[in-house]
Amino acid sequence: MSYAQALVLGLVQGLTEFLPVSSSGHLILVPRVFGWPDQGLAVDAALHLGTLAALLAYFRDEIFAMFSGALDRRLGVIIVLATIPGAVAGVLFGKHIEANFRSPLLIAGTTAFWGLVMLMADRQAPPAPPPRRTHPTRHDRPDDPLEHVGWSQGIAVGVAQALALIPGTSRSGITITTGLFAGLDRATAARYAFLLGIPITAGAGMKEALHLIRAGEHVGDTGPILVAILVSFLSGWFAVWFLVNYLKRRSLVPFVVYRLALAAVIVAVWYR
Repeated sequence: MSYAQALVLGLVQGLTEFLPVSSSGHLILVPRVFGWPDQGLAVDAALHLGTLAALLAYFRDEIFAMFSGALDRRLGVIIVLATIPGAVAGVLFGKHIEANFRSPLLIAGTTAFWGLVMLMADRQAPPAPPPRRTHPTRHDRPDDPLEHVGWSQGIAVGVAQALALIPGTSRSGITITTGLFAGLDRATAARYAFLLGIPITAGAGMKEALHLIRAGEHVGDTGPILVAILVSFLSGWFAVWFLVNYLKRRSLVPFVVYRLALAAVIVAVWYR
Protein backbone atom coordinates (compact mmCIF):
# COMPACT_ATOMS: atom_id res chain seq x y z
CA MET A 1 0.00 0.00 0.00
CA SER A 2 1.36 3.39 -0.98
CA TYR A 3 1.25 6.53 1.15
CA ALA A 4 -1.31 8.03 -1.23
CA GLN A 5 -3.56 5.01 -0.86
CA ALA A 6 -3.16 5.11 2.93
CA LEU A 7 -4.10 8.79 2.98
CA VAL A 8 -7.19 8.37 0.82
CA LEU A 9 -8.46 5.21 2.52
CA GLY A 10 -7.90 6.68 5.99
CA LEU A 11 -9.78 9.83 5.05
CA VAL A 12 -12.67 7.95 3.47
CA GLN A 13 -12.92 5.51 6.39
CA GLY A 14 -12.82 8.21 9.05
CA LEU A 15 -15.42 10.45 7.43
CA THR A 16 -17.87 7.85 6.11
CA GLU A 17 -17.71 5.64 9.21
CA PHE A 18 -19.40 8.39 11.22
CA LEU A 19 -21.25 10.61 8.77
CA PRO A 20 -24.58 8.98 7.80
CA VAL A 21 -23.60 8.49 4.15
CA SER A 22 -22.71 4.77 3.82
CA SER A 23 -19.04 3.84 4.18
CA SER A 24 -19.47 0.71 2.04
CA GLY A 25 -20.76 2.80 -0.86
CA HIS A 26 -17.61 4.89 -0.78
CA LEU A 27 -15.23 2.00 -0.23
CA ILE A 28 -16.43 0.21 -3.35
CA LEU A 29 -16.09 3.41 -5.38
CA VAL A 30 -12.61 4.46 -4.26
CA PRO A 31 -10.67 1.44 -5.61
CA ARG A 32 -12.66 1.66 -8.85
CA VAL A 33 -11.89 5.35 -9.31
CA PHE A 34 -8.17 5.00 -8.56
CA GLY A 35 -7.67 1.55 -10.04
CA TRP A 36 -6.42 0.08 -6.76
CA PRO A 37 -6.67 -3.56 -5.69
CA ASP A 38 -8.45 -4.49 -2.47
CA GLN A 39 -6.46 -3.07 0.44
CA GLY A 40 -6.60 -6.27 2.46
CA LEU A 41 -7.49 -7.23 6.00
CA ALA A 42 -4.47 -5.58 7.61
CA VAL A 43 -5.48 -2.14 6.41
CA ASP A 44 -9.11 -2.73 7.47
CA ALA A 45 -7.94 -3.57 10.98
CA ALA A 46 -5.71 -0.49 11.06
CA LEU A 47 -8.55 1.76 9.91
CA HIS A 48 -10.86 0.40 12.60
CA LEU A 49 -8.15 1.06 15.17
CA GLY A 50 -8.03 4.69 14.06
CA THR A 51 -11.80 5.21 14.15
CA LEU A 52 -12.08 3.49 17.54
CA ALA A 53 -9.41 5.83 18.91
CA ALA A 54 -11.39 8.77 17.52
CA LEU A 55 -14.54 7.71 19.38
CA LEU A 56 -12.65 7.14 22.63
CA ALA A 57 -10.92 10.51 22.34
CA TYR A 58 -14.08 12.47 21.57
CA PHE A 59 -16.23 10.81 24.25
CA ARG A 60 -13.55 10.49 26.92
CA ASP A 61 -15.43 12.81 29.30
CA GLU A 62 -18.72 10.89 28.92
CA ILE A 63 -16.96 7.54 29.36
CA PHE A 64 -15.15 8.73 32.48
CA ALA A 65 -18.39 10.24 33.82
CA MET A 66 -20.23 6.93 33.41
CA PHE A 67 -17.54 5.04 35.31
CA SER A 68 -17.28 7.68 38.03
CA GLY A 69 -21.02 8.06 38.48
CA ALA A 70 -21.12 11.70 37.41
CA LEU A 71 -23.21 10.49 34.47
CA ASP A 72 -26.04 8.06 35.16
CA ARG A 73 -24.55 4.54 35.08
CA ARG A 74 -27.90 3.34 33.74
CA LEU A 75 -26.76 4.69 30.37
CA GLY A 76 -23.78 2.33 30.42
CA VAL A 77 -26.06 -0.63 31.12
CA ILE A 78 -28.33 0.38 28.25
CA ILE A 79 -25.34 0.60 25.90
CA VAL A 80 -24.12 -2.87 26.93
CA LEU A 81 -27.56 -4.42 26.39
CA ALA A 82 -28.11 -2.52 23.14
CA THR A 83 -24.83 -3.85 21.76
CA ILE A 84 -25.98 -7.46 22.02
CA PRO A 85 -28.36 -7.57 18.99
CA GLY A 86 -25.73 -6.22 16.60
CA ALA A 87 -23.04 -8.51 18.01
CA VAL A 88 -25.25 -11.61 17.75
CA ALA A 89 -26.33 -10.69 14.21
CA GLY A 90 -22.70 -10.19 13.24
CA VAL A 91 -21.70 -13.63 14.54
CA LEU A 92 -24.67 -15.41 12.93
CA PHE A 93 -24.96 -13.62 9.61
CA GLY A 94 -21.80 -11.55 9.12
CA LYS A 95 -19.94 -13.98 6.86
CA HIS A 96 -23.02 -14.77 4.78
CA ILE A 97 -23.80 -11.11 4.23
CA GLU A 98 -20.19 -10.32 3.39
CA ALA A 99 -20.12 -13.11 0.81
CA ASN A 100 -23.51 -12.49 -0.80
CA PHE A 101 -24.50 -8.86 -0.31
CA ARG A 102 -21.70 -6.97 -2.04
CA SER A 103 -23.43 -6.17 -5.32
CA PRO A 104 -22.94 -2.52 -6.31
CA LEU A 105 -26.59 -2.35 -7.36
CA LEU A 106 -27.69 -3.61 -3.93
CA ILE A 107 -25.44 -1.09 -2.19
CA ALA A 108 -26.82 1.71 -4.35
CA GLY A 109 -30.38 0.62 -3.54
CA THR A 110 -29.85 0.39 0.21
CA THR A 111 -27.96 3.69 0.23
CA ALA A 112 -30.92 5.43 -1.41
CA PHE A 113 -33.66 3.57 0.49
CA TRP A 114 -32.28 4.18 3.95
CA GLY A 115 -31.57 7.77 2.98
CA LEU A 116 -35.27 8.27 2.31
CA VAL A 117 -36.16 6.58 5.61
CA MET A 118 -33.72 8.95 7.33
CA LEU A 119 -35.56 11.86 5.70
CA MET A 120 -38.86 10.64 7.16
CA ALA A 121 -37.30 10.38 10.62
CA ASP A 122 -35.69 13.80 10.31
CA ARG A 123 -39.01 15.46 9.50
CA GLN A 124 -40.52 14.29 12.79
CA ALA A 125 -37.45 14.88 14.95
CA PRO A 126 -38.27 16.71 18.19
CA PRO A 127 -36.39 19.90 19.11
CA ALA A 128 -33.50 19.72 21.52
CA PRO A 129 -34.80 19.74 25.11
CA PRO A 130 -33.97 22.65 27.41
CA PRO A 131 -31.41 21.92 30.15
CA ARG A 132 -32.95 20.27 33.20
CA ARG A 133 -31.49 20.42 36.70
CA THR A 134 -32.39 17.35 38.70
CA HIS A 135 -29.11 16.69 40.49
CA PRO A 136 -28.63 19.50 43.03
CA THR A 137 -26.07 17.37 44.83
CA ARG A 138 -23.88 17.53 41.70
CA HIS A 139 -23.27 21.27 41.99
CA ASP A 140 -26.66 21.91 40.40
CA ARG A 141 -25.28 21.15 36.96
CA PRO A 142 -27.69 20.74 34.00
CA ASP A 143 -28.47 17.14 33.14
CA ASP A 144 -26.79 15.71 30.08
CA PRO A 145 -29.57 14.81 27.58
CA LEU A 146 -27.97 11.36 27.31
CA GLU A 147 -29.18 10.67 30.85
CA HIS A 148 -32.76 10.78 29.57
CA VAL A 149 -32.33 8.11 26.89
CA GLY A 150 -34.94 5.55 27.90
CA TRP A 151 -34.55 1.78 27.99
CA SER A 152 -36.86 1.23 25.03
CA GLN A 153 -35.20 4.01 23.04
CA GLY A 154 -31.69 2.73 23.70
CA ILE A 155 -32.51 -0.91 22.96
CA ALA A 156 -34.42 0.00 19.78
CA VAL A 157 -31.33 1.78 18.46
CA GLY A 158 -29.26 -1.29 19.34
CA VAL A 159 -31.61 -3.60 17.43
CA ALA A 160 -31.44 -1.28 14.42
CA GLN A 161 -27.65 -1.43 14.58
CA ALA A 162 -27.86 -5.03 13.35
CA LEU A 163 -29.23 -3.74 10.04
CA ALA A 164 -25.92 -1.97 9.45
CA LEU A 165 -24.46 -5.35 8.48
CA ILE A 166 -26.18 -4.86 5.13
CA PRO A 167 -23.83 -2.79 2.94
CA GLY A 168 -25.14 0.65 2.07
CA THR A 169 -27.20 1.01 5.23
CA SER A 170 -24.65 3.06 7.25
CA ARG A 171 -24.32 2.22 10.94
CA SER A 172 -24.45 5.84 12.02
CA GLY A 173 -27.31 6.52 9.61
CA ILE A 174 -29.57 3.68 10.78
CA THR A 175 -28.88 4.26 14.48
CA ILE A 176 -29.49 8.01 14.29
CA THR A 177 -32.63 7.39 12.22
CA THR A 178 -33.99 4.94 14.79
CA GLY A 179 -33.16 7.33 17.61
CA LEU A 180 -35.21 10.03 15.90
CA PHE A 181 -38.15 7.67 15.37
CA ALA A 182 -37.87 6.76 19.07
CA GLY A 183 -38.23 10.39 20.11
CA LEU A 184 -34.66 11.57 20.63
CA ASP A 185 -33.59 14.95 19.32
CA ARG A 186 -31.00 15.00 16.53
CA ALA A 187 -27.89 15.81 18.58
CA THR A 188 -28.75 13.32 21.36
CA ALA A 189 -29.53 10.61 18.81
CA ALA A 190 -26.12 11.17 17.20
CA ARG A 191 -24.22 11.19 20.51
CA TYR A 192 -25.95 8.01 21.70
CA ALA A 193 -25.38 6.34 18.32
CA PHE A 194 -21.66 7.12 18.50
CA LEU A 195 -21.31 5.92 22.09
CA LEU A 196 -23.13 2.73 21.10
CA GLY A 197 -20.66 2.36 18.25
CA ILE A 198 -17.64 2.05 20.57
CA PRO A 199 -18.16 -1.64 21.52
CA ILE A 200 -19.09 -2.62 17.94
CA THR A 201 -16.11 -0.80 16.45
CA ALA A 202 -13.80 -2.40 19.00
CA GLY A 203 -15.28 -5.82 18.28
CA ALA A 204 -14.90 -5.42 14.52
CA GLY A 205 -11.28 -4.38 14.91
CA MET A 206 -10.50 -7.30 17.21
CA LYS A 207 -12.20 -9.75 14.86
CA GLU A 208 -10.16 -8.54 11.90
CA ALA A 209 -6.94 -8.56 13.93
CA LEU A 210 -7.54 -12.15 15.11
CA HIS A 211 -8.30 -13.29 11.59
CA LEU A 212 -5.15 -11.54 10.44
CA ILE A 213 -3.04 -13.34 13.04
CA ARG A 214 -4.56 -16.75 12.27
CA ALA A 215 -4.10 -16.31 8.54
CA GLY A 216 -0.56 -15.05 8.96
CA GLU A 217 -1.31 -12.17 6.61
CA HIS A 218 1.49 -9.70 6.01
CA VAL A 219 0.74 -6.38 7.65
CA GLY A 220 2.64 -4.36 5.07
CA ASP A 221 5.02 -1.43 5.35
CA THR A 222 4.86 0.28 8.73
CA GLY A 223 4.87 3.81 7.33
CA PRO A 224 1.69 3.63 5.21
CA ILE A 225 -0.13 1.66 7.94
CA LEU A 226 0.67 4.34 10.51
CA VAL A 227 -0.48 7.02 8.08
CA ALA A 228 -3.76 5.15 7.54
CA ILE A 229 -4.34 4.92 11.31
CA LEU A 230 -3.51 8.58 11.92
CA VAL A 231 -5.66 9.88 9.07
CA SER A 232 -8.63 7.69 10.01
CA PHE A 233 -8.29 8.92 13.62
CA LEU A 234 -8.14 12.61 12.69
CA SER A 235 -10.86 12.48 10.06
CA GLY A 236 -13.04 10.30 12.30
CA TRP A 237 -12.71 12.70 15.23
CA PHE A 238 -13.57 15.62 12.96
CA ALA A 239 -16.60 13.77 11.54
CA VAL A 240 -17.99 13.07 15.03
CA TRP A 241 -17.35 16.63 16.22
CA PHE A 242 -18.88 18.10 13.08
CA LEU A 243 -22.04 15.97 13.04
CA VAL A 244 -22.86 16.35 16.74
CA ASN A 245 -22.51 20.13 16.58
CA TYR A 246 -24.20 20.39 13.18
CA LEU A 247 -27.28 18.49 14.37
CA LYS A 248 -27.77 20.81 17.34
CA ARG A 249 -29.19 23.38 14.92
CA ARG A 250 -29.68 21.76 11.52
CA SER A 251 -31.35 18.81 9.83
CA LEU A 252 -30.15 15.67 8.06
CA VAL A 253 -31.54 16.73 4.68
CA PRO A 254 -28.11 17.45 3.08
CA PHE A 255 -26.99 13.93 3.95
CA VAL A 256 -30.15 12.49 2.39
CA VAL A 257 -29.45 14.39 -0.82
CA TYR A 258 -25.83 13.20 -0.76
CA ARG A 259 -26.91 9.56 -0.32
CA LEU A 260 -29.27 9.76 -3.29
CA ALA A 261 -26.51 11.30 -5.40
CA LEU A 262 -24.04 8.63 -4.27
CA ALA A 263 -26.48 5.88 -5.22
CA ALA A 264 -26.89 7.41 -8.66
CA VAL A 265 -23.11 7.63 -9.13
CA ILE A 266 -22.62 3.97 -8.13
CA VAL A 267 -25.23 2.87 -10.67
CA ALA A 268 -23.74 5.10 -13.37
CA VAL A 269 -20.19 3.86 -12.78
CA TRP A 270 -20.99 0.16 -12.70
CA TYR A 271 -23.83 -0.07 -15.22
CA ARG A 272 -22.94 2.45 -17.88
